[in-house]
Amino acid sequence: MKKKRVILKSILAVLGVFLLVVLGYVIYVFASYHRIEDRLAVEPENNVEAMVQTQTPYKITTFNIGFGAYSADYSFFMDGGTESRAFSKDAVIENTDGAAGLISNLEPDFAFFQEVDLDATRSYHVNQYEMLKEWFPDLAVDFALNFDSAYLFYPILEPHGKSVAGLATFSRYRIESAMRRSLPIDTSPMKFVDLDRCYVVSRIPVENGRELCLYNIHLSAYTKDGSIREDQIEMLSEDMQQEYGKGNYVVCAGDFNQDLYGNSAEIFQSKQETPGWAEAFPKEMLGKGLRLQLPKVDENLVPTCRNADRPYVKGENFVTVLDGFILSENVECTAVENIDAGFRYSDHNPVLLTFQLGE
Repeated sequence: MKKKRVILKSILAVLGVFLLVVLGYVIYVFASYHRIEDRLAVEPENNVEAMVQTQTPYKITTFNIGFGAYSADYSFFMDGGTESRAFSKDAVIENTDGAAGLISNLEPDFAFFQEVDLDATRSYHVNQYEMLKEWFPDLAVDFALNFDSAYLFYPILEPHGKSVAGLATFSRYRIESAMRRSLPIDTSPMKFVDLDRCYVVSRIPVENGRELCLYNIHLSAYTKDGSIREDQIEMLSEDMQQEYGKGNYVVCAGDFNQDLYGNSAEIFQSKQETPGWAEAFPKEMLGKGLRLQLPKVDENLVPTCRNADRPYVKGENFVTVLDGFILSENVECTAVENIDAGFRYSDHNPVLLTFQLGE
């Protein structure tokens, strides 16, 4: 009997310690949670003096590089896959260099990147921002955080960890100023695993005294409250419409985390069920003077995102178009193309747009 009591006390002691650890971790997560400041000025680096001209063609790219983890054989736990971190530090470096090389070969005047890690467990603390700057040494750049999380101790065997990451905007022309705007986000516990969603407005002076307003965005994916996405689009649209109303030029690009065509499963004849995050983009919410600019739907249309619930096999994964552009009416599109990179370096493919500004 005495031995049983000792065993019982030992079990209760272990359970007590476990509960204290769990409670301490929960307190740590809640205490460390914070939102990054709204309307935060972002200081451009490596600035240049060149100004944008009207009636002149320019190229702009957007690419979500997926923190350097998503080679074609990678799957992610939040999409139903197995991995919570990149396979290795070498894999992060290889994928980041591969993604940057793809964009460099396109020779853009402006290049947007999303999911760029500064210091994160998931990417083995590789500073991807510094790597990108080495690839584009002659371009001005600004960077804004949209992820500064507590240590996420999940999955248990290989925790996702702590992440500091953001959005990078590169420009061959002078960035007069840049500002980070905080978007509405889910207020449920999902906020602890989602990003601190934002967009960055980079202002490029134009020869006629107006401004080219570049919006680098990464909207919400993992949210239980569907109205959050609409709130984000409404805020973004109102902001862009105000700039257009002032006579400025608007080019918005990035990862919308919504099906920009609205029927990607049909377009790409998906064999998989459409995941919950791939909802149709509400085009009707765009304000007057703004439009989505997407490639033509035909047999050559390339998807820009794959579901990462499993490694990529062409024709097997659910694929969609989440990445693209919104332009104001005074910006003319001369070409737009989803680049077929085969999802070699990211779960996204880049998009290239050629445009010119009206008088």
